[in-house]
Formats: sequence, C-alpha cells, structure tokens
Amino acid sequence: MGFKFCSLSSGSSGNCQYIETDNIRILIDAGMSGKKIEELLSDIDVLPNTIDAILVTHEHIDHTKGVGVLSRRYDIPILANEGTWSGMGKTIGNIKEYNIKTFNTGKEFELKDLGILPFNISHDAYEPVGYAIYYKNKKISIITDTGWVNEDMKEYIKGSSLYLIESNHDLEMLKVGKYPWPLKKRIMGEKGHLSNDDAGKIISEIVSGNGEIALLGHLSQENNFPLLAYKTVKNILEDSGIDVHTDITLDLTHRDKVSKVYNF
Repeated sequence: MGFKFCSLSSGSSGNCQYIETDNIRILIDAGMSGKKIEELLSDIDVLPNTIDAILVTHEHIDHTKGVGVLSRRYDIPILANEGTWSGMGKTIGNIKEYNIKTFNTGKEFELKDLGILPFNISHDAYEPVGYAIYYKNKKISIITDTGWVNEDMKEYIKGSSLYLIESNHDLEMLKVGKYPWPLKKRIMGEKGHLSNDDAGKIISEIVSGNGEIALLGHLSQENNFPLLAYKTVKNILEDSGIDVHTDITLDLTHRDKVSKVYNF
C-alpha cells in the first residue's frame, strides 16, 4: 500500500487532509463538522474509527471545528503545540487527558512509521505550523495559511513527493472585491495568505522536475477561481522552464469534495 494522501477539503470553509501508510491513518486538521468529515472519509472508503491521530496546524475554526467531536466520538489523540492548544481550547471542548498530546515546533517526532516535522509558518495565530511528513524515502509537505514562505520553510519542504501549498487569492480580485480594507490588508500581509502568484513562485523554487505533485490549496471562494489559480501557477512554472505535464503534476484541491487519492 505504501504512502497515501488525499485532501478531503481545503478552503476557508474547512480544511482536512488525510494521510495513510500500512500502519497508521492520520488527519491534518478537522475544520468541518464531525458529520461532514465522516462523509468525506466514506468517499475514500475510510472508517472514522480507524483514524489514529489528528494533527492540528493552528487554532482557527476552519481547521479545528470537528477536532473535538471526532476525538470524543472515536477516542482519537490530538497532537498540537502548546500555542495551538492554548488557542483552540474553547473551540474543541473537553478532551480526555490521555488524548491531549503536545509536540515542540521544529522538533521531529515519530508516529508509528511516520516521521513528522512541524515547522513555523507566518500566520495570525498563536503558534501556526506546516508539516513535513516522512515515510521511508518519501515525503509529503503541507504549507497553507501563511503570508510568506522564507528560506527556512523552503528547506523544510524541499525534496517532497507531494506538496500541498496555499494558493489563496488572486491579488487583483482581492483588491477590487467586497471585503473591507482591514481584512484585505490582513490577507495580503505577512501573517495572512499566499496569492496565486506567490504559490507559483514558491513551487518554481522548490521543485526539481522529477515528477513531484503540487496541489494548490485553501483557495478563496470570494477572491479566486480554481481555473484562475491553476493557470496563474502554470504560467509562472512554465516561464521558469517547468512543464506541468511532464516535469511535475499540478493539481487542485477542493472545498466541497475530496481530491484524488495519491499513492507513493
């Protein structure tokens, strides 16, 4: 079976990613209702009572809404750093003591046969992280909800077989859209979200063209379109000499349905 990844949902209305090996099944975030996540898991033939752990990136509701429900319903451990635990306590409700697990950002740890490295990102949350997740000689990296990506972040995620990278907004759509100016400023800021142009530039700097998969995630419903995100990133990559058909696979996640299931 090897290493599997599926984006169950990605967007401002809810985020949840699924990773599986022969020995473990985990969720990264659970930002919809427990019922909705159960439905999404059933779409890929996974029973929720087989989930071994939920890892949280940060405390915002679109990443934590279903965390507490699923933990209580299926007795699932929750892993997060101290900052995120302090921020999400009221959202997720009471959790059994033995299911409260804390890790240190920047320090790798193991979950069965997975190696997991949580690393700092730049977002307006207590202690937000991205994840580089290792299985044998393969690696999956998840980096959404960040206003910028510095050289350290790029080094953490380089060499991945699959990247889930935020492509939140089209800058012009955001500027002329109906959001109030303070919210626009937040989204465009260093602790906000990556634009389509940002995503294209970052992907062009980290991929080697050896068949990696780059998934665009956390697309705004208000300030983006899937086709626009895809074409913007594709154009930037091709301007950098990267062919999205032969060198890498460029694909989209969805807010309302599961992505493809990727196997490594």
